Amino acid sequence: MNYEVIIIGAGLGGLTAAAKLAKSGKKVLLLEQHYVPGGCATTFKRKDFTIEVGLHELDGFSETGFKSKIFKELGVFDHVDFIRLPEFYKSVWKNQSFVVADSLKNIKTDLIKEFPQEEKGIVQYFNFIIGVNAEISMLPKGKFEKIVKGALFPIYFPKLVKSTRITVGEFLDDIIKDERLKLILLSNVTYYHDDPYNLSLFYFAAGQASYYQDGGYFIKGGSQKLSDYLMKFIQDNGGELKLKAKVNKIIIEKGRAVGVQYHTSNKGNEDFTVAHGNAIIANTAIPNLTNELLPETEAGLLSEQTKSLEYGPSILSLYLGFSKKPKEIGNKHYSTFIIDDSVESIKDIHANNKAGFNKRSFVFVDYGMIDSGLAPDGKAVGVICTMDYYSDWDNLDKDAYKSRKEEIKNILIERLEKQLPGIKEIIEYAELSTPKTIERYTLNPAGSPYGYAQTLNQSARNRLKTRSGIPGLYYASAWSTPGGGFSGAIYSGYVGALAVIKDLKK
Repeated sequence: MNYEVIIIGAGLGGLTAAAKLAKSGKKVLLLEQHYVPGGCATTFKRKDFTIEVGLHELDGFSETGFKSKIFKELGVFDHVDFIRLPEFYKSVWKNQSFVVADSLKNIKTDLIKEFPQEEKGIVQYFNFIIGVNAEISMLPKGKFEKIVKGALFPIYFPKLVKSTRITVGEFLDDIIKDERLKLILLSNVTYYHDDPYNLSLFYFAAGQASYYQDGGYFIKGGSQKLSDYLMKFIQDNGGELKLKAKVNKIIIEKGRAVGVQYHTSNKGNEDFTVAHGNAIIANTAIPNLTNELLPETEAGLLSEQTKSLEYGPSILSLYLGFSKKPKEIGNKHYSTFIIDDSVESIKDIHANNKAGFNKRSFVFVDYGMIDSGLAPDGKAVGVICTMDYYSDWDNLDKDAYKSRKEEIKNILIERLEKQLPGIKEIIEYAELSTPKTIERYTLNPAGSPYGYAQTLNQSARNRLKTRSGIPGLYYASAWSTPGGGFSGAIYSGYVGALAVIKDLKK
């Protein structure tokens, strides 16, 4: 079988790349090892509930933003419903709470009112964060790498260049003194990384600015709706998608990627099929290429290139189904970050992320606060999430693993009960997902959904680019440019498709 482009993996990066290529008239084959597309952008059914796996909130849709342009081109807005969230989040620390509003003007006004002595620092913070995004939108095409390295026009992009050279923690310490204010601004830092003093300001600024300026959104019915739409779009435009089709080898001839070998698990069929393509896009973890898919020579070259790169942390999720909506017992907010009392400053965030689950800070997302489409009338779905690591679950036998999951589930429910008395009584369903769960279903090593850590050393200057260095092989995932998250994966897939289209013209 011959194709112009073969894509390994139907996460959002692979789906976006395949959709763009199919729309451009390319003969595309998309192979996904799971029985549904989407990767972390998926849902599953339990009892009356549709459980959202990965999406808490998607950053906004500015008219000039890349995501808006991609979604318009692919017809997403006409077929997928996005619900604007009522606020960014609520932050709770030492019995003090603060609600971060859903608009930049209100956020700044509210913060200055709460922290008048920090007005100068608050203004500096938002001017810089918003400025980074503004400079990104003004970048000359194809000049990003040279600019962030300071080799081209740094005087015109000072905030962007600086953001790739400083951590979030260092930035906040330089302009703000009040630790509570810093903790409010960094309440959702675990959506990016586990240590603000290691997290590149570039990643944080790019994501937060989009939320501040354009709000947060949820996909009605869950993120599987977006994945399913993109799958249909690919097929409607002549692309081919195979589920339960696991690639076990990338074929290299004369130093160039020319095809893949895969097998389907349907009805126990383990026969291998070979497909050839002019370009191969890997929407799979880069370590999977070096450990499993590439021949020894190419795997060695790629291993040398990536050997010093650090994996990002993982996530633990406790999925909950409620017999009635939590707002009926007093919950008032969609997303609530509970910062443990043991945290005294942002310097304690990293250590807290590795603390016992009885002290680890967490977020509670109540999808019942919006018309999410995840539960029947009168019921609701929610999730407790916290930073986690594969090492917390490694080397446990089956019984010990099951027992540990039950223990952590009960700890988190008790902690939520302290915040929302009575919530235990309305829990109808509870199920824990660990880093091992993420690894099992998405094949991300160590259950790292964000790919390589978004640290200063692995920032935009040093991120793996779209072209792999092996002719014919491209990257489109959280493990390459620009990084993790739903928006990062979508952008990576689109840019990967553009690179392939350009190269196939040659």
